[in-house]
Amino acid sequence: MTKTVNTTPYTDQKPGTSGLRKKVPVFQQPNYAENFIQSIFDSLEGFAGKTLVIGGDGRFYNREVIQIAIKMAAANGFGRVLVGRGGILSTPAASHVIRKYEAFGGIVLSASHNPGGPTEDFGIKYNIGNGGPAPEKVTDAIYAHTKTIERYTIADVADVNLDAEGEQEVAGMTVQVINPVSDYAELMETLFDFPAIRAHLAGGFRIVFDAMSAVTGPYAKEILENRLGAAKGSVLNFVPLPDFGGHHPDPNLVHARALYEEMMGENAPDFGAASDGDGDRNLIIGKGIFVTPSDSLAMLAANATLAPGYAKGLAGIARSMPTSGAADRVAEKLGIGIYETPTGWKFFGNLLDAGLATICGEESAGTGSSHVREKDGLWAVLLWLNILAVRKESVVDIAREHWTTYGRNYYSRHDYEEVDSAAANGLMDALRSQLATLPGRKLGNLTIETADDFSYHDPVDHSVSNNQGIRILFEGGSRVVFRLSGTGTSGATLRVYIERFEPDATKHDVDTQVALADLIEAADALAGIKERTGRTEPTVIT
Repeated sequence: MTKTVNTTPYTDQKPGTSGLRKKVPVFQQPNYAENFIQSIFDSLEGFAGKTLVIGGDGRFYNREVIQIAIKMAAANGFGRVLVGRGGILSTPAASHVIRKYEAFGGIVLSASHNPGGPTEDFGIKYNIGNGGPAPEKVTDAIYAHTKTIERYTIADVADVNLDAEGEQEVAGMTVQVINPVSDYAELMETLFDFPAIRAHLAGGFRIVFDAMSAVTGPYAKEILENRLGAAKGSVLNFVPLPDFGGHHPDPNLVHARALYEEMMGENAPDFGAASDGDGDRNLIIGKGIFVTPSDSLAMLAANATLAPGYAKGLAGIARSMPTSGAADRVAEKLGIGIYETPTGWKFFGNLLDAGLATICGEESAGTGSSHVREKDGLWAVLLWLNILAVRKESVVDIAREHWTTYGRNYYSRHDYEEVDSAAANGLMDALRSQLATLPGRKLGNLTIETADDFSYHDPVDHSVSNNQGIRILFEGGSRVVFRLSGTGTSGATLRVYIERFEPDATKHDVDTQVALADLIEAADALAGIKERTGRTEPTVIT
């Protein structure tokens, strides 16, 4: 019934900020996925007879690896597996299922916002019992096991029928195929004022949601159209496809350009939104206005008490270090804590579990709250709709009032994708070598106040995370941040974050790239981006 298979280690199975991500052909190598899954199990203790949640975003190779994971879970002693019908579970829905059913943990198969298909990206991530991504001590242990693994154990049985809800047995373990949407949809109904949103939509408020042929399609269709009464056809590209329809499922202004152009048109809907491959990111666009993720975090936090789930107020706000300081100003006015963490949702988990933060966000379009331990794209959309339904104002009016109250943080991220890894690392090393000498240096009208390589001291478990991004802070509140991303699968992605705080409401209508022009020039002067990468402009500007 079960068998042990001899294997040899692969040297490239170090998890990044959110699991192991590689091209599909890499995962298709003999024993590659099996080695990593066995290394997950070998790094854990006390799961005999416990429940494991398994699901993914429906991308190419999702079903095959789910079958492997189920059979290996049975052979390794789990008592029960909960798996989404068709192998589908959005990342936030997987987090909720882990929490609701008190599972030991979960395996989430996704490469998030990266492309899918036979030669594109795939990923495996382990989430712990709180529903959040495994912390570094767990991922470090997993990686250590991948370097010494000699065998894995798997049930020698037929594949599970993933398309029929109900219970099946695999080598003495129960496999329950569940509706991937229902638990999540019910949770959303407890957080938001569905009657108010329903009435607002019935009154003529028009929305459009682009699911990008990815996992949130079934969730958005059920919640926005079926439960809230949005007009049929409001949810676009709602069928998850293994290759995301040949598109890049990243909800930014490049890959969701058609949605942006529709929202800037004369007959635009009142509210537009999109989510990514695995459902944990969001794009928010009002009629005639794009709301940056950093601003969205701040505006959601400032208005959160309008939703029933947050009516008692927020314990605190957490943001990743590269995210703009807009949320800091909201926290200050509310008299609550603000926490600046490294990039990676796992760092928010401790703050949420300890009750120190309620709403968290990242500039990379991830926002979420204490309802799960992952960022949650559709949650952000529903909170926006709740706020709009209660305030009965447009997105642009809410944004302008927010900037008048708190000031505006002009903000942009410049991504240089698939840069030669040696060149990217050389750029960062050169910046680090200058840090001690940068304070006081002038670049045009800008004067550097401080410069460092960000280190995070976790207030809950007291762990320390070093080298999390280079920060150059200028006098007056402007800054430039440099990071190498851990979410890609080839080359390196250099991310440059540029921010200027503008308190003067008469200067809140400047084009963002114009407002940041001198800082963009300073970033290149400091890092030698053009010279070191050979790139004359970013791949993506958000």
